[in-house]
Parts: sequence; C-alpha cells; structure tokens
Amino acid sequence: MSKIAILFPGQGSQFVGMGKEFLESDSDAQALMATAEEISGFPLGKLCLEGPMEDLTRTLHLQPAITVLNLICWQAMAKAGVKGDFFAGHSLGEYSALHAAGVLSVEDTLKLVTERGRLMEREATANPGAMSAILKLGIKDVEEIVTACKDRGEVTAANYNSAQQIVISGAKEAVAAAGALAADKGGKAVPLPVSGAWHSKLIAGAIPDFEKAMAAVTFKPPQSTMLFNVTAAPESDPEAIRTIMSRQIAAMVRWYESIMNMYDQGATIFIEVGPKKVLTGLMKKLLPAGHDCTCLQVEDPASLATCLEKL
Repeated sequence: MSKIAILFPGQGSQFVGMGKEFLESDSDAQALMATAEEISGFPLGKLCLEGPMEDLTRTLHLQPAITVLNLICWQAMAKAGVKGDFFAGHSLGEYSALHAAGVLSVEDTLKLVTERGRLMEREATANPGAMSAILKLGIKDVEEIVTACKDRGEVTAANYNSAQQIVISGAKEAVAAAGALAADKGGKAVPLPVSGAWHSKLIAGAIPDFEKAMAAVTFKPPQSTMLFNVTAAPESDPEAIRTIMSRQIAAMVRWYESIMNMYDQGATIFIEVGPKKVLTGLMKKLLPAGHDCTCLQVEDPASLATCLEKL
C-alpha cells in the first residue's frame, strides 16, 4: 500500500490569480476566503486574484494569503476523500500542515499566520537582511562558510532544501561575503528576492510576542504523522509542538531531512497542496536516483482531477 505525504508550500509560491478557479466555482472555497478576510482584516481575495504583486508579497499580507490558498486546496482534496499518512509544510507552509493534520483549527491557523506575518515584517523592518541560495555545496561546507563569515555580521544556514541547495540568511554584508566564499569553493550563490532574513537571529525578536499569541490557541495531537521543520522528526505532544513552532521562526528549515525521513518510512506519493510547484520541483533534486515515487501538485480543480486520477 502506497503511503501518501501531503506537503504545503510557503512564501515564494505566490502569483497574482492564484486560487481563481476554486474561488469562482466552489462555495466552500469562497466561505474559507471570507473567514480568512475576517480574521486577518485584509482583502485577501482581491490581493490573490488582482494583486498588485507588490501588495500581495508584503509579508503581512502574504502569510495569510498563501495559507488560505493552501487550506482551500486541501479542503477540496479532503472533500474528494484524500487522506495523508504524513504531513509537512515548508516554513510558513507548516501552519497549513498543522491544520491538515488536525493540530489547529482553521480559525486558529489563520490567526497565527496573520500575527506571524505582522511580527516578521516588524522585525525585518527593524533588522534588514538578505538571503541567498547556495548551490553545488553540501551542508557541512555551507556551515563552515557561514562560520567563517560571522565577523561580517549575523549569517546562518536557514533552509536545508536538498543535498546541494542550502539557503543562507542574515545581515546583507555577511550573506554577500558567504556567497563570495561559496563561489571560491566551487559553489554558486543566487540572491533571493525576499523582504527579510527569515530563519535567522535577525528576526528572533518576533518570538516572545508570537509565543503570547500561541498561548491563546489550542494545539491538539496530530491525527497522522507530522514532521517538523525544526527537528525533521515527528512529534505528537501538543505542548512540545507549541515549543517547536515558537522556535521555527528563527531556526533552520530541515526540509531535505524531513522528506528523506518520510521516504525512508515508506512514503512513495508526495502531493504538494497549494499554488505553484516550488516543492515539486525541489523533489526532483531531493529524491535518490532510481526512486519509485510519484510527485503530484494540486492548486485548482483541473490539477485536483489529475491527482485523483493518478491516485
């Protein structure tokens, strides 16, 4: 029996027009969007469908926007009877996974991502930074490089996306110096179009206020196995999950290890649930040669129909 892993994307998967088909044809999708607009206080439907991109990509707007789109896609899949054996989400996408795995209610998920977006935007404004993807080098090399550049400012390995794609994050000068050093060692640094040094100490100031927001929310045990960004491991204790999620803002996203752990535990079908195919594209670089896995993605009724056909 094939095991199914459900994956949710985070910031970077947005585009103007995302969710259009579901929002035009599905009353449940419309109701979910109305709930998200009420909780966030933002015109998310208009931002998703009409933009402008500059307003959509503001962290403050983008976190609830991407999350409600992920939830709309998952709602349609759940209605069609799709169940997951494993759940995970990349950075912001982890909140969609928490809902899909039964840990958080829709309302609490949307409350938390709205507050997370506000706090992260606040910290990024106070402590500007940058991020770059380092290609062609492994995690040990990248960790040595960031250690060597600490004298230029805060810099850290932020996203362990695949064996040879590691995103670094921190102060602009330190990230640039680490990128240059990576190039000297045979790697390649690609600056990312982000508005903050996510998953670095530069935004750790968001954690105390975010912990207060999380204290008001009920966390339940996951109904299926969920692997967490911070640990790349499952956790079922609600209080442990709360602690893990408070650390997540400024901790490394251990995505590569999370996917490989699911693969090692028998996951052979990976479904990205949400806009674009960022995570699906990453799977090609991540899974071992000769694997027998199927990678699918659902973002509209047509891709849902294709997914159901293949399942």
